[in-house]
Amino acid sequence: MKKLLLFALVPIFGIVNKSTAQNVEFGVKGGLNISGLHYTLDNSLNSRVSIYLGALAHIHINKTWAVQPELTYSLQGATQVIDGNDVTWRLNYVNIPILLQYMFENGFRLQTGPQLGLLASAKLKEGGTITDVKNNYATADFSWSFGAGYLTSSGLGIDARYNLGVNNINNNSFNNSNNNSGMLYNRVFQIGLFYQFKNL
Repeated sequence: MKKLLLFALVPIFGIVNKSTAQNVEFGVKGGLNISGLHYTLDNSLNSRVSIYLGALAHIHINKTWAVQPELTYSLQGATQVIDGNDVTWRLNYVNIPILLQYMFENGFRLQTGPQLGLLASAKLKEGGTITDVKNNYATADFSWSFGAGYLTSSGLGIDARYNLGVNNINNNSFNNSNNNSGMLYNRVFQIGLFYQFKNL
């Protein structure tokens, strides 16, 4: 995991080093996750509603384009009712998206880019029982993000995006009832607020 984190941070530091201090604005963010798991052998999984928190660096390339690396802690997973019992998969990630943004003069932004997710914890809650199932899932999740945002003149903004998982995170143990090896992908819709500090 440490090697993956270092690999993800290297391009971020490279971008910042090539930019002047006047072109970089830092910020904080947080909001609501509506997450799901797309399982190829079972389409009855429901969304898990949770939160995310993090920080960002908004790096201007010019008046129209910017690059925005972020570091967030994201509570994800899914829910399901099995034999009358509520079951929740709690998959929590440290996510590192690197977004390319197109900025309009009125404050609106369109954004897209890759995201690396590092699995911080994975627990299965069934009724009153919670089980650690981290070994059942891949250490890394790769996603592609699509979204839009709006920044006000005060530095406060709103952000919405969809993170589409592109790699199978199942370690052949997702369905405890048998040993099948269906493929499992993260799906996360996020909406929240951010505050972008102005350079002093």
